[in-house]
Amino acid sequence: MNITLVKKIKSDGNLCRKSADVFEKLKQANLVEKIDHIIFADERKKTSEGLSLALQHGIKTAPFFIVNKEDGSTEAYTRYCNFLEEVLEEKTSEQESVLEILAQNPDLDFI
Repeated sequence: MNITLVKKIKSDGNLCRKSADVFEKLKQANLVEKIDHIIFADERKKTSEGLSLALQHGIKTAPFFIVNKEDGSTEAYTRYCNFLEEVLEEKTSEQESVLEILAQNPDLDFI
């Protein structure tokens, strides 16, 4: 298995907040070493490798993970919690998962 993390650089040259947050979570959980490649979707350079991968996989949000599996298949993950559970087999809390869904869908709210 080969894992690529794509982080976003905004047009002002700064790393996007979500990309920084996800990378910090990976560091705190000692999981960075499981990531084989870290590349950037750089808004300042429309031909950046990360933007090309996003287009190729139909992804509109960052950060995201591309997982190339042993059987030759490729899977893209836009939700950090799903990536942790399905690929790295790490547990996440229900609260963390719900907060991530809400952050990615600002039109949703708690009932």
